[in-house]
Amino acid sequence: MEEKKVIRKKIFAIRQDISDQWVQDISIELSKHLIDLPVFQHAKKVMIYADYHHEVKTDYIIRAAWEAGKQVAVPKVVGKEMVFHLLTDFKQLKPGYFGIPEPVSGEAVCWDEALMIMPGVAFDRKNHRIGYGGGFYDRYLEKHPGLDTVALAFDFQIKDQVPCEITDICPQIIVTETETLFRRED
Repeated sequence: MEEKKVIRKKIFAIRQDISDQWVQDISIELSKHLIDLPVFQHAKKVMIYADYHHEVKTDYIIRAAWEAGKQVAVPKVVGKEMVFHLLTDFKQLKPGYFGIPEPVSGEAVCWDEALMIMPGVAFDRKNHRIGYGGGFYDRYLEKHPGLDTVALAFDFQIKDQVPCEITDICPQIIVTETETLFRRED
């Protein structure tokens, strides 16, 4: 099995080579699949990342959540933790941790019941996730086990198998442009 560093390097190389237009077009297609899911439809609160460097774009999802009357929060890195802030306008976002868009204003929220939409570098068909190596989502989800979790990924981010550690928390659902993967027990 490939190590996490090797997989990250391969995925980052692919992400660097895809066009902005491709990312935009596929992100919209993928977002429509997510928005149609009951877990999104029934959520009153949505915790979602602000996309960066050819991740699945999230602006379409955020707008759909606002239009449906949902509250939306995005993360800000504070030390080794993430703090989610209420997002009511994209103007609240400015480059923060490693240049990732973060809220510079907005009420800090700590929801125990919400839908968390998370990024990742690579996934497998058992919903194991390789993140960026900081452990932010794993630590947050360990403290908030009641959250529903969905990860967004392009098809090229789905591998046959990725390494998984005991501290890794798998998303319940992964949505790509062509499929929706529901977590199966190992």
